[in-house]
Amino acid sequence: MSVQNFPPIYSTVVEIFQWLKSVYKNISFPEKGSCLSSGRSLAPRGRRSCSSIGCIVSVPFGSHNNVWSTGRDPAIWEADTDAVYAALSHHLWSTFTAPEAKSSNEDLKEMLESNKESLKLEAMKRVVGLIAKGKNASELFPAVVKNVASKNIELKKLVYVYLVRYAEEQQDLALLSISTFQRALKEPNQFIRASALRVLSSIRVSIIVPIMMLAIKEASADMSPYVRKTAAHAIQKLYSLDPDQKEQLIEVIEKLLKDKSTLVAGSVVVAFDEVCPDRIDLIHKNYRKLCNLLVDVEEWGQVVIISMLTRYARTQFTSPWKEDNEKAFYESEEEKKDQTEATPYTMDPDHRLLLRNTKPLLQSRNTAVVMSVAQLYWHLAPKHEVNIVTKSLVRLLRSHREVQYIVLQNIATMSIQRKGMFEPFMKSFYVRSTDATHIKTLKLEILTNLANEANISTILREFQTYVKSQDKAFAAATIQAIGRCATDISEVTDTCLSGLVLLLSNRDETVVAESVVVIKKLLQTQPTQHSDIIKHMAKLFDNISVSMARASILWLMGEYCERVPKIAPDVLRKMAKTFTAEEDIVKLQTVNLAAKLYLTNSKQTKLLTQYILNLGKYDQSYDIRDRTRFVRQLIVPNEKSGALNKYARRILLAPKPAPMLESAFKDRDRFQLGTLSHSINSKATGYQELSDWPAVAPDQSVRNVEVVEPSSSESEEQSSDESDETSSDSGKSSSGSEKSSSESEPEQKKKTKTKKAPQKKSKAAAAVTAPSFGPVKTHELLHHMTGKGLSAKYHFPRQPCLYQPSMVAVQVILANSSDHSLEKIHIGDRSPAGLNIHCFNTIERLEPEASVTVSMGIDFSDSTQAANFQLCTKEDQFSVSIQPVVGELLMPSTMSEQDFSKEQGGSFAGRTVSSGALVLVSLELKESSALLTINTEKSVMASMLLRDLKQALALA
Repeated sequence: MSVQNFPPIYSTVVEIFQWLKSVYKNISFPEKGSCLSSGRSLAPRGRRSCSSIGCIVSVPFGSHNNVWSTGRDPAIWEADTDAVYAALSHHLWSTFTAPEAKSSNEDLKEMLESNKESLKLEAMKRVVGLIAKGKNASELFPAVVKNVASKNIELKKLVYVYLVRYAEEQQDLALLSISTFQRALKEPNQFIRASALRVLSSIRVSIIVPIMMLAIKEASADMSPYVRKTAAHAIQKLYSLDPDQKEQLIEVIEKLLKDKSTLVAGSVVVAFDEVCPDRIDLIHKNYRKLCNLLVDVEEWGQVVIISMLTRYARTQFTSPWKEDNEKAFYESEEEKKDQTEATPYTMDPDHRLLLRNTKPLLQSRNTAVVMSVAQLYWHLAPKHEVNIVTKSLVRLLRSHREVQYIVLQNIATMSIQRKGMFEPFMKSFYVRSTDATHIKTLKLEILTNLANEANISTILREFQTYVKSQDKAFAAATIQAIGRCATDISEVTDTCLSGLVLLLSNRDETVVAESVVVIKKLLQTQPTQHSDIIKHMAKLFDNISVSMARASILWLMGEYCERVPKIAPDVLRKMAKTFTAEEDIVKLQTVNLAAKLYLTNSKQTKLLTQYILNLGKYDQSYDIRDRTRFVRQLIVPNEKSGALNKYARRILLAPKPAPMLESAFKDRDRFQLGTLSHSINSKATGYQELSDWPAVAPDQSVRNVEVVEPSSSESEEQSSDESDETSSDSGKSSSGSEKSSSESEPEQKKKTKTKKAPQKKSKAAAAVTAPSFGPVKTHELLHHMTGKGLSAKYHFPRQPCLYQPSMVAVQVILANSSDHSLEKIHIGDRSPAGLNIHCFNTIERLEPEASVTVSMGIDFSDSTQAANFQLCTKEDQFSVSIQPVVGELLMPSTMSEQDFSKEQGGSFAGRTVSSGALVLVSLELKESSALLTINTEKSVMASMLLRDLKQALALA
């Protein structure tokens, strides 16, 4: 077979295989009629399979013999060698002509339209992967939207992810499935309900605004906090689509602001800031709740809430920075009496509540949260308390350069007003060689702000190193910083000036040019003392090529030409030779120099001045021509000049104020720290300015909320210490005889009659009793002898579990009574099967005689069955068990009187922790006995609770 018989593309294929054959000696071409593998390896068992590269298969060295694979095209099966070459050429050619994405999308369409759920799920995973990579998958919308009604939950979730992305682009197709989305809002799965609402709010069509509004209202009352959170997000989308719905949306926001779930708090505050940021009356009743929930809210919700509370506090509290220490020299006795009666500034308790609850967030792992708390303290805290944010801000400098940039910008603003905050951490702002230029510049800015008489010598030594940097922009910024230090601290002005003069002989033109500019500004402060420096700069003029530096030297020559009368004319003579080749800024200063010398030394410079003015008259730049025309009329007397010529000397040679070398961050404090406007030093779209402190604090009673607080007797508090020392088995406490409990009923009747007497007088005044918390008992989980030095005790804190609402919170105290450290303390296997336990994080090391308290969450499923699990260390495993008491499986629930019979004397309402089943306990007092009734759907729990209550009443 000859290669010349094939077209060029086939020739290329033949050459490829000839090369492969020469490299891999063990590869042989198949004979005519031999079977060709279609995408499958024919390797012997135990060998590695071939990996496909395009339409050719790569064969590992020496792994396969007589293996030939040409892709997955069935058209080239069982073909001869000539057909192989032709098929391979077709594959190669299609690779160049047909996009891979197109064929991939066709495959995905087929998979999405198949009848197998597994293929659909695999296809959706690939589609979501394409979206994650930023590729366009919009043409798959019709095939994807067909699966929105699938019964497979995982598939449904992925379909909704896709629809959220493309619903706005494919509005017409999305509208066809709107009824499916509405049905999905009633799904039992909370994630499906939330996803359906998210897709519905992503369809930007005004015709479905009423449907969206109805869906948001229903979702805001959903039992799942995740769905309510999604409803808060949908509020912003609906408001941007139809602002006329603002009033109805405010009602939903007001409702969601009262939500006690930490999952909802951040999202609803975002909606509040977007829809009605001026309605602070909505925040009054929820202010304290938001402050208390702040620590438990997710990180990005914390950022939004802190920002909103900062603006709120600036309108509701008086300034903590104001101190009225000024007294009048003459004052009457009545005024003195008034002053003695006047109380000094005391911080509002709600103001202090905000500062106290945000302080722990300075330890957050999220840099945005730390930055938010820092700006809150900067704008709200008393000046002596602001320093607590310093360490946290310095800690953030170890993060990525993007984070460093924002943090350093804020520190630069803060260091201008309060140098003492960051002076102890000055070394943290030393520049590193690995820092980016913008980070170096900001650190340089901060070091300059921190400079004072005490540390200036250290800072200048640091600056000497920075000037030698290979980063030219940074070296130039360092020279400017030296100039600022010389201006701010008069003690080092001469030292800095001498150092800058030495830099004039530097090989780097950028350093020399920046030194000239800074020296020019410094000389304006005291020119009489430094005429030698001006002469030295004139000598270096020919060696300087940077236009700004040359212009600065010319300005100095013109401004102080009377102090260097012999040098200035010579500099003008040199400039006359090179005038036409100079930059515009240099030409302008040359014209100014000529004008000033014409007025002070016209004998030597008259002809030079006329020559330069003639050159400027015909210059290409209209700025030069305009300046030349103005100067000629000003200094050269003629008939048209008039009285202006008399004042030429006063105009051109007037003393000029020395320039102020100030920080670029001096005026940035007008923006709130941590905002985009502060970063770009310009008011950004959507920026909300902080209001000034009110002169008189508004009424603080608007934040008062009536809350039914749990009551407990002093005797119960005193007995809690004693009960902690004893360890009781829950089985024994629940096994009381009915006889003994019945005998205690008369005693209980006497006790309760005195308490319930007012309720008997007026049935209308009878109310549900507030929940009463008994003493917390500590139980032994693991004895130190059994645990080889590791002991564990547990108790129920009777607080909502943070990990999951259906779980019971358990606190475990682990102690090491051995003489060696215990490592890797964690929870191992658990029983019964399916037991849901939120384990505590692994304790890496517990030192001898040390103890630690950890929190767990256990879902007992409204059962008193013990939770068995293994408490493990690095070396051992110990089987332990937590036996719940029935009362610990209940949480208090407030109910109205209408839910109980009017004849009942006392009542208690609660719900089970896991399923939320209602548990009603009522106590009816009769003449000689008391009737205790428990109503609940949990029959086993009711019987056990009845026995426990009888025993407790007997002991009361």
